[in-house]
Amino acid sequence: MKCSIPSFVSLLGLGLLTVGLTATPAQAQSKDDLIKNALSAAPETIAMHATVVAGDGTVLREGSNGYVCLPDDPRPGNSPMCLDSGWLAWADAWVNKKPVALPDQISFAYMLEGDAPTSNTDPWATEATADNEWLDDIGPHLMMLVPDLKLLENFPSDPEYGGPYVMWRGTDFAHLMIPVE
Repeated sequence: MKCSIPSFVSLLGLGLLTVGLTATPAQAQSKDDLIKNALSAAPETIAMHATVVAGDGTVLREGSNGYVCLPDDPRPGNSPMCLDSGWLAWADAWVNKKPVALPDQISFAYMLEGDAPTSNTDPWATEATADNEWLDDIGPHLMMLVPDLKLLENFPSDPEYGGPYVMWRGTDFAHLMIPVE
């Protein structure tokens, strides 16, 4: 079952709060600033027709291409994102720690501003540990979900490899990270 866009975004905020992060008031930014930040996550051809939703679930701009762009979240750094329907369902499962249904086809998300520090091995880690391969600087990238996790077997999980790598290998939340310059 897919979440509506506003309830997913509210759940995302709650999920970030439950993993020990604190929210930054969106009221401090204007609607135009939030939209501009959210759209910076994707190429212009995707961003120009994407829906934009604030962290509190408010639809800031309606779109027509099936992508939902979210402005920077409460984590450190600038990490806006644009998600297609497969990624919205995946993110709902991740936030709510429930089983994830893989998409029927390849699914893409964009984070062209980079991402907040995170673990490369543990989907719910909130800080670096000796064994969770903490990544402090995840640069601009896109992410790919596949309909069968076996399709990721021949990719490395080392982000220093110099190309695409698998994040969260060995979990149902595994996905391909594709760095872009």
